[in-house]
Amino acid sequence: MGALETLVDLIGRHATTDGIHGTPISGLRLTRSNTPTMPMPVVYEPTLCLIVQGRKHVAIGTTSYVYDAAKYLVASVDIPVMGAVIEASEASPYLSLMLDLDMTDLSGLDLQYPAATGMNGKAGAAIELNDTTPELLDAAMRLVRLLDKPSDIEALTPLIIREILYRLLTGPGNGIVRQMARADSRLRQIAKAIAWLRSHYREPCRIDHIAELAGMSRSTFHAHFKAVTSMTPLEFRSQLRLQEARRLMVAEALDAAEAGYRVGYESPSQFSRNYLRLFGATPAKDAGRLRSGASA
Repeated sequence: MGALETLVDLIGRHATTDGIHGTPISGLRLTRSNTPTMPMPVVYEPTLCLIVQGRKHVAIGTTSYVYDAAKYLVASVDIPVMGAVIEASEASPYLSLMLDLDMTDLSGLDLQYPAATGMNGKAGAAIELNDTTPELLDAAMRLVRLLDKPSDIEALTPLIIREILYRLLTGPGNGIVRQMARADSRLRQIAKAIAWLRSHYREPCRIDHIAELAGMSRSTFHAHFKAVTSMTPLEFRSQLRLQEARRLMVAEALDAAEAGYRVGYESPSQFSRNYLRLFGATPAKDAGRLRSGASA
């Protein structure tokens, strides 16, 4: 079998039920879905997403991406997205792997194997799709194959992950990965602001303060933040708030007013309007539907 067919077999055997499955390999998760799914919110951290079977749709702000085994996805910063499996069946389930990307390891490889040409000063997008190469597939196959030989995981995992990072750095369309690797890049500056927003999304948002954290003027910060996230800082904060409110209503059975207050909304009506705009239903209706689905 080729690398792709082998990965389908490996992931199918190690992820036998729908959902995201952790593995003994640190930072590696496997996903399976036997049916298409409704759009669900999630926060991507710096990650490689490699589909081996099926197709997925991901949206950030007003920008959408559709990808399958021919393309891999890299998330360069912590970013709230709406994701949905759009091609899957019992006979041919959606199967994918996700691998966390370590900035320290990327930076070391970038220094050791510098790019042939310099980078421009623009911040890359939070999400980018690139062609899946045979070399990347082969390395991913060898990484997942370690799950069949647990005794080899400790010795071989660092070597294979290093190869995967090298393939990302030197493969086609690698600009975003190069920016992730460099502490002085615009992307890494925006990543600092995003990290602050993730920790302080319940609080009032002073744009001047966040721009200062990123080391930029207010106007430059706005331009680069939107280039990376397809959102303004306030829209970004709103998505973080609404995703957490949704989780609170479903997992902790809070009512809409309490959930909105917990995530920083002072106005219940504003919370409901923003929620309806993002999720397409009122907070109570959406949470009730999700609770019913979880208990079915």
